[in-house]
Amino acid sequence: MNNSESIMIDDYVNYIRRKAHCKYQSILVEIVLASIIVNMGKGKITKVGIYHYIRLIIRIIIFMILVYYYIFHKVTDGIDIFNSSTIRDMAIIVIFIMFIVEMVFRFFPNTLESPGCQKQFKQNYVKTGKTNIVIEDNHGVMLVALIWIGGNAVFGILHTLGIFDDGIMILLASVYSIGDIVCILFFCPFQSWFLHNKCCATCRIYNWDYAMMFTPLFFINRWWGWVLLGTAFVLMLRWELTFYNFPERFSEETNGYIKCANCNEKLCTHKKQLSGLWKRLATIKQKKIKDLEL
Repeated sequence: MNNSESIMIDDYVNYIRRKAHCKYQSILVEIVLASIIVNMGKGKITKVGIYHYIRLIIRIIIFMILVYYYIFHKVTDGIDIFNSSTIRDMAIIVIFIMFIVEMVFRFFPNTLESPGCQKQFKQNYVKTGKTNIVIEDNHGVMLVALIWIGGNAVFGILHTLGIFDDGIMILLASVYSIGDIVCILFFCPFQSWFLHNKCCATCRIYNWDYAMMFTPLFFINRWWGWVLLGTAFVLMLRWELTFYNFPERFSEETNGYIKCANCNEKLCTHKKQLSGLWKRLATIKQKKIKDLEL
């Protein structure tokens, strides 16, 4: 970290310190903005990163709109708005144009996506001369699958019992869609706690994201939900078949495309800087507590 980058981070840490009385959510926003600005100043936000941020903003907006209308109608007239024709039309437009198109693009090579999902394609296989295929996170795949299926089965039971309605399940899928981008940009619990892969580029389950995202739609009787989930599982099946037929494309040892030197994403730097900001804020918090105790 050079002096200019350090000064930028210090300025934001001091700014957050002055706003310590603000709500927790506001502080989180400032942390994210600080990290974005630092990376922009260093020229480290690539077009792939920008694409991720755009998707994150769009998905947050969609979630906020859905939450607003869901709560508003539940409180005012007790109606599940997701059963109305208006919301059904909106869901078809928003979900199909955005998510279906995103998934269709995943079936083909493109430069806007992460190396994490692009490594499966033949044209992105760069031979290193090595033959030792190493997939460090392959052992945790089954554990992740079991945890995800088990957790969502609980939500499915609550839906079957009538505790959760269709609206809640749709909102849950929307939350997952935001979490998907958060895992890419900021923090991924699957990477940190289960798979222990180096980064998104080497992630074993990168193309599981849409299948995981739309899992809650399995429990609702909507044709568009089944189409979304079905497309997502076809995408995941293609990924798994490619992995078992061409495992060399998924290993950093044998595929130079996913080595750090060839990465077109550079999100690891972003995550490290964000982690540094968290540590500094934790230090500020501890100091504030000690000052209050004196």
